[in-house]
Amino acid sequence: MKTNALSMNPPKPPATPGANGRPVARRLLHAALGALVPLCVLLVWQCAASYSSALAGLLPAPLQVLDAWRVWIAGSDPLGMNAYAGTWLSNLAYSATRVGEGFLLAVLFGIPLGLMIGWSRLAARMVDPLIQGLRPIPITAWLPFSIAVFGIRDMGSIFLIFLGGFYAIVVNTTQGAREVDRNLVRAALMMGARPAQLLRRVVLPAAMPSIFTGLRIGLGIAWTAVIVSEMVAVKSGLGYVLWDAYYVGRMDIVLADMASIGALGYLSDRILVLIANRVLVWRALQSH
Repeated sequence: MKTNALSMNPPKPPATPGANGRPVARRLLHAALGALVPLCVLLVWQCAASYSSALAGLLPAPLQVLDAWRVWIAGSDPLGMNAYAGTWLSNLAYSATRVGEGFLLAVLFGIPLGLMIGWSRLAARMVDPLIQGLRPIPITAWLPFSIAVFGIRDMGSIFLIFLGGFYAIVVNTTQGAREVDRNLVRAALMMGARPAQLLRRVVLPAAMPSIFTGLRIGLGIAWTAVIVSEMVAVKSGLGYVLWDAYYVGRMDIVLADMASIGALGYLSDRILVLIANRVLVWRALQSH
């Protein structure tokens, strides 16, 4: 009687990620490589500032910036000698709230409009020329208009943040809607899908990778816009502190402020990436 070779030598189950620790070690290695260059830059900067008083006057050493950042976050000012002590969290909250409100408006208007322009020829002919005509105008050029209309108030900053995120979201959403696989559209039409169902269940999911690209770009521009707007259009937030600290010669606070903005922008981008990985899980399944 012949023995089935497959039963004698059953295939080995695929190795589970993390079973031998290699994926974890790989992530740690990638994190270490990512931190290597910034640490080297900080080390060279610290040494240069320590040996050059002229450079230290223009560019405070990292340890000095770190100490100023610590006081800005958790310091106290009983004698009234440090106006920035303990104000970091409140200014961060002002800026983050403005970014959240402006970016949310950009998402609510940008995604539907981008889908319409990308999917409807009539909408593209009517609306796209206006979008492409306004898009090259830099955010700073809108500052006088914002102050004239909204005054020195939060709404002026939110308006500029909205503009910063809006165009990136519209353009990427439009491109995603135009690149939808026509075979998917034909299949949906053959199954009796109505235009609204087609847009919601076929075009929107297929355009999601491009939409998330637009969201990430738009969020980065939104953080730029909030700093620009807070320098002029409002009197609070990280942008206001950045300009005020420069005006009084506190370059250590200026650099701590810049580091805060970079950290917040990076953190918000990572959150968007995590959401995208959850929403676009089908792309990973397709790749396998």
